Amino acid sequence: MKLLLLHLSIFLSILFVSLPFSYSCTENDKNALLEIKKSLNNHPLLSSWNPQTDCCTGWSGVECTYGRVTYLTLSSKKFSGNIPPAITKLKSLDILFFKYSNFSGPIPDNISDLKNLTYLGLSENQLTGPIPGTLSQMPKLEAIHVNDNKLTGSIPNSFGSFVGNVPGLDLSNNRLSGKIPESLSKHDFNSVFLSGNSFVGDGSMFFGRNKTTVQVDLSRNMFQFDLSKVKFAKSILTLDLSQNRIFGKIPQQLTNLRLERFNVSYNRLCGKIPRGGFLQTSEPSAFSHNLCLCGIPLIKAC
Repeated sequence: MKLLLLHLSIFLSILFVSLPFSYSCTENDKNALLEIKKSLNNHPLLSSWNPQTDCCTGWSGVECTYGRVTYLTLSSKKFSGNIPPAITKLKSLDILFFKYSNFSGPIPDNISDLKNLTYLGLSENQLTGPIPGTLSQMPKLEAIHVNDNKLTGSIPNSFGSFVGNVPGLDLSNNRLSGKIPESLSKHDFNSVFLSGNSFVGDGSMFFGRNKTTVQVDLSRNMFQFDLSKVKFAKSILTLDLSQNRIFGKIPQQLTNLRLERFNVSYNRLCGKIPRGGFLQTSEPSAFSHNLCLCGIPLIKAC
């Protein structure tokens, strides 16, 4: 009898350990989500957000870790209006994915209250106003993607002093303008996309021989700097400087890089295109419409 009870005890212990433990959504997170739903006029796309059920189980666009909401996506052109204020109450949020919607109005300053956020995705909306300088106070942020909106103003000076990670930036296709703060030169950005704005002045601070930058797209702005003085990181794979006012010569160092995407067209570059590497196998269009470039792959000889 004792042996039987011992075996039964062991079996129940193994069964208990093997069963997955389910964490229920916290009351604070559930209430915050219900506030978001209300601010979106109880949109039918959020019909699964039923206050009678666990928000970590079956609520569309919501994922949890240990009962806390860590992932939230609201991605539909049917979502409109301002970004719901209650979003900042989700303190454990890791990923915020509000891309491809119709949200309008400003990016809330207090979005920086989301101290655990690693990814801020607000691309392809109708957002207006400036980029909040408070984004630099988010210690775990790894990517700021606010491209394809109607944002105005300049890059905040506070972006020269991120408190934690140096996030990848995608600010392209907005209505941003002004000079890039010189303080950004000390940062080693993995990726920078600023295309389709009205930035002016020097854009060379994103480059540096000892940096580990992989992607830089400064195209379709009004940047003006001497390309021949720029030192490039060996890690760079994407370099698009087209449609600016960049002058000087194409540096010989570019022949040593393994670029997968390259374009310096529609600038004010001069001189002979350096021989070697990918430059001679690039499309002529990557060099076209400059002041006086010559040499292969262009038809114009030097």
